[in-house]
Amino acid sequence: MSYWAVASLALIMALVLLLPFSIKRVEEELEIFLLVMGCAAMTVSGLWNWHIIEASLVEPVKISAAVLAAGFLFRAAKSHVEKFIERLERLLGINHSLFALMIILAFLSSLLTAIIAALILCEILHHLRLDRPSRIRAAVYACYAIGLGAALTPLGEPLSTIVTARLQGPPHNAGFFWLADLLLLWVAPAIVVVAAIAAYWRPLGRESKAKAGPDAPPETNKALLIRAVKVYVFVAALVYLGEGLSPVAGKLIPALKGWQLYWLGLTSAALDNATLAAAGIIPAMSREQILSFTLSLLISGGILIPGNIPNIISASKLGIKSREWAQAAIPTGAALLLIYFLALGAIY
Repeated sequence: MSYWAVASLALIMALVLLLPFSIKRVEEELEIFLLVMGCAAMTVSGLWNWHIIEASLVEPVKISAAVLAAGFLFRAAKSHVEKFIERLERLLGINHSLFALMIILAFLSSLLTAIIAALILCEILHHLRLDRPSRIRAAVYACYAIGLGAALTPLGEPLSTIVTARLQGPPHNAGFFWLADLLLLWVAPAIVVVAAIAAYWRPLGRESKAKAGPDAPPETNKALLIRAVKVYVFVAALVYLGEGLSPVAGKLIPALKGWQLYWLGLTSAALDNATLAAAGIIPAMSREQILSFTLSLLISGGILIPGNIPNIISASKLGIKSREWAQAAIPTGAALLLIYFLALGAIY
C-alpha cells in the first residue's frame, strides 16, 4: 500500500474521531457521515467488490429488524412494562432497581445477545422516566456493562464470535466457554463498578410528568421505521469503514508489542471493535496477549457511539448525541483502560 493511501486512511480515521464533536451537522447526521467516510476508505483501499457490497446490505438486516420488531413489541406491551418497573421501584427503590437491572442485563447479554440486551435497556430507561442527564449516564454505563458481559460467550456479540472462531484450533482450542474462562474474573468487577456509578454516583433525576407522563402518546410507526433505517445505515457504514481500514490494521497490528497493541485498541472507540479483533487476534498469540488486546477492545468500544452495537442502538433509540455520549463515557473509559493496563502489567 502506498504512502498516499496510508496517509489518506489516517486522515479518514482522524475525521471520524474529530468531526462529530466539532460540527453540529455531522453530529446530527452521524450515520450518513460514517457511510461517506466508509465509502471513502473503501475507495482509497481499492477494496470494492460484490462480496463486501453484499455484506453491507445483508449484515445490518438482523440488527435493524430486531430494533424494529422490539419497537412494535414494547409499544404493544407498554402497560405491562410500566407496571413491572413500578413494582420493582416500590420494592427496591430507583437506585437499587437500576443497579440490579444493569447487572442482570450485562451477564444475560452473553446469552440473549448484546442487541436484545440493549433494546431491553432502552425500554427500561424510558419507563424509569429519568431526566436527560441521568438517562444518558445510565445508558452509557449500561452499554459498557453489556459490552463487557456479552463477550463471555460466542453468542453475545460479533467480537466474541470472531475471537472464538479464530482460536478454535491449536494451541488454544477455544470452545463455547473459553472466553468466559479467560475474561470473567476481569470483566465482572468492571461490570459492577460501572453499574454502581450509573446508579449511585450522582442523584438520579426524574422527568416531570408534564414531559413524560403516563398518558404520553406511543411512538408512531413512522418513528419506529426511521429508527430502524438509521441503525441499518449505521451498521452498513461500519462494514465499509472496517473493511476499508483493514489493510492498515492488518499490517500494523502484527508488528506491535504487547503494550502497543493494548493502546491500539483505543481505535475501536470509532471503529467497531469486532473489526480490530478480526485483524488482530491470531492463534500464535499467547493467552496473556489475547486477554490484554480483548480487554482493550471491549473497554474502548464503549467510549464513542460507533464502538459497539449496544451504543448504536441505545444512542439511536434514546436520542443521545456524539458529544453527550463522549462526555459521559470518556472519563470512565480512560480510567478503566489505565487500571487494567496497570493490573495486566503487574500480573504478567
